[in-house]
Amino acid sequence: MEPVNILENEHLSTLNHSAAHLLAQAVKRLYPEAKFWVGPVIRDGFYYDMDLGDKSLNDEDLAAIEKEMKKIAKDGKRIVRHEISKDEALEMFKDDPYKLDLISNLEDGNISIYSQGEFTDLCRGPHVDTVKQLKNFKLLKHSGAYWKGDSNNKMLQRVYGIAFDTKEELEDYLNFLEEAKKRDHKKIGREMNLFTVSEYAPGMPIMLTDGMILRNELERYWYDVHTRRGYKFIKTPIIMSRELWETSGHWDHYKQNMYTTQVDERTFAIKPMNCPGALLVYNNDLHSYKDLPLRIGELGQVHRHEASGALTGLFRVRTFTQDDAHIFLTPDQIESEVKEVLDLIDEMYGVFGLDYSIELSTRPESDYIGTVDIWDASEQALANACVHAGKEYTVNPGDGAFYGPKLDIHIKDSLGRDWQCGTIQLDMNLPERFGSTYVDSEGKKQTPLMLHRVVYGSIERFMGILIENYAGHFPLWLAPKQIVVIPVHQEKHLDYARKVQEELAKAGLRVSLDDRNEKLGYRIREAQIHKIPYQIVVGDKDRETNTVTIRKSGSKEAINMPLDEAVNKFGKEVEDKCLFVMD
Repeated sequence: MEPVNILENEHLSTLNHSAAHLLAQAVKRLYPEAKFWVGPVIRDGFYYDMDLGDKSLNDEDLAAIEKEMKKIAKDGKRIVRHEISKDEALEMFKDDPYKLDLISNLEDGNISIYSQGEFTDLCRGPHVDTVKQLKNFKLLKHSGAYWKGDSNNKMLQRVYGIAFDTKEELEDYLNFLEEAKKRDHKKIGREMNLFTVSEYAPGMPIMLTDGMILRNELERYWYDVHTRRGYKFIKTPIIMSRELWETSGHWDHYKQNMYTTQVDERTFAIKPMNCPGALLVYNNDLHSYKDLPLRIGELGQVHRHEASGALTGLFRVRTFTQDDAHIFLTPDQIESEVKEVLDLIDEMYGVFGLDYSIELSTRPESDYIGTVDIWDASEQALANACVHAGKEYTVNPGDGAFYGPKLDIHIKDSLGRDWQCGTIQLDMNLPERFGSTYVDSEGKKQTPLMLHRVVYGSIERFMGILIENYAGHFPLWLAPKQIVVIPVHQEKHLDYARKVQEELAKAGLRVSLDDRNEKLGYRIREAQIHKIPYQIVVGDKDRETNTVTIRKSGSKEAINMPLDEAVNKFGKEVEDKCLFVMD
């Protein structure tokens, strides 16, 4: 089963919202003093925030609540909608400060409530007809959540769950969650010694030796592709003065997410974005229309202050490296250049076996810069680029940045999960703010347009996605440990095993030797557990015939071939960046 989006299915949204009320009713029975805030439907189910006094829920409590929910569903009470006045609602919920807060913010007039048995809740609806329809649900987890998301408010208990029509759908989804759990990049990252996070630097991942190999391969590939496609590379300062961020507009709109410091009695900020630095590079030279499009790439480390509760592994961090490129161009180059970027994205995502979809975000209803005519032409240019590149796209109305429309690139992993990684943003604002110009064919100064674009998005986050996509079983070119040589007998076959290791290492392969005094089966299993793509086992026959016996990770079958042929095949697989291990 692929992941579901409950919000996109009207029936499942109604079912899950009704299940949230079922949860609240069960909690009220078990904890009569409970008070409730909100219980919305979310992409992957529902949750309800509740005040249980000093009680902090645990997994056993969730099991008890689930049992009570099943009991209520079995009773089969109808869910009945009523309308009451605002004054009646204030009286009805007078002992619940959270509901009173909600009611006080509603307009005057009738307010809808829903009742099922002894339980009544404030709600707009809709709901299913009877609780009997709520048989197939599961409470998934619990956590703390500040009232209204404000850390100055009380911490409430939040319980998450999901509901489906049938038992089979629920079981399929729970199996999907179990598979996703096995692929958790934080778990695999620990097991494979890829990265860690220290309490001394929360939200700032530390790359370990094997993680750096993976990261370096991703960066090397990025540079190779971009060099071939005519990009020039820069490195801009990680800390720059407040005046720069005022010019770019980040100081007014993003200051609360920036880290600042005082240097020589001036205010400086660690960069949250790379684009102002790229504009400084552009302005360092005079430019003609003949220089455009000018493609400037930077693997730039940025810092953004994220809430501590949102930090998780490599997916939500406070420092990361964006694979940025800023392309300076003329208006008539938009379509061809966006098509070129889409072709680059095709190439790079194809190497990883990742499918993707495109979303075109258009002009906001208000607070945008530029004329409607320019916006319309820019949006049409992005759309035409997609069409001429043979790419379908969906429109996300009004979700463009204030400075221009954009294409968001959503990739799908092996579990069917959607990740927003790449983006192509058309900027009609920053070059003007920085006074960037070029001389056109008539000798007049013009302001260039700028494309912001990323492919990985964040190298750290992309690593996390790849870890989960491959479940740690990386293609040979990416794998931190590519091959392990295992002599059948530690002494008898050790010299030949070392020869094999040396030949593979000469070919640039990352190869180790496991000559531990352990049983052969144990050493092979260890290599498989550590997800080393190939295990080469050498014994009497291999030594005598100068061959090797190769076993793929995850396979019980083995093949035998001459050593020089094996070296060539491994080298070709790395060079071609093959997705799959050799047959």
